[in-house]
Amino acid sequence: MQVYWLHTGCQWYQLPIAPAPGGSEKKELSHDVVYYHFRKWSRDGSLQKVWEGSIMTISAALNLSKLNLDGSHTIAKKGGETVAYQGRKKAKTTNILPITEAQGFILASTGLIAGDHNDAYNLKPHLQTAFKSLKHLGVEISGAYFNADKAFDTKAARKTCFNHALIPNIDENKRNRKGTKRGRKRLFNFEVYKHRFTSERSFAWIDKFRALLLRFDRREVYFLGAHFIAFALINLRHVLNQ
Repeated sequence: MQVYWLHTGCQWYQLPIAPAPGGSEKKELSHDVVYYHFRKWSRDGSLQKVWEGSIMTISAALNLSKLNLDGSHTIAKKGGETVAYQGRKKAKTTNILPITEAQGFILASTGLIAGDHNDAYNLKPHLQTAFKSLKHLGVEISGAYFNADKAFDTKAARKTCFNHALIPNIDENKRNRKGTKRGRKRLFNFEVYKHRFTSERSFAWIDKFRALLLRFDRREVYFLGAHFIAFALINLRHVLNQ
């Protein structure tokens, strides 16, 4: 039922719940029960564990030569936690930055970021948490290229990558320069960087879940919980198709 809601974006009371056996007009269960458990599992971390379980299920199929970071702003119709006005969208938005591997499977994500902040806002602790969570799951990311666009070109982000044995392949943002940079040029492999397109494909998969196209949940934990379900379904696509 929760997956149906996620795909269609319908109201909870519109869930197609079958009638109870025996020809009774009473339904098998109430939509309030589905909603209650979604909220409960969002709060207690169960939905995040489902996503982490999907990562472990496909661990043998992961291509960890490249990790890709990108973000997506979601318009928040009712406001709420971690929401602010974003000039480019001309609306109140929330930003989330998933990290994908080379094939587009979603391995980690930042928390939500209010729309009035740039993509690199508070990026260092977000990256540290994401990388530590992957290592906790036993996902070996050492030596991988870390692809990100120029919006994420900060010293802190590069240093965090080096500290976790990653190779920062971040497009240089010339606006960060105060003068001519001396010394060795920063590493930037454009051929590797082009593989960031897999992130766009992952966002296209996420956009198929209509409940995530617009944010109606005021509480951050519930909006993240819905994303965890979507991330798990995306990761298990090829497993379910076998």
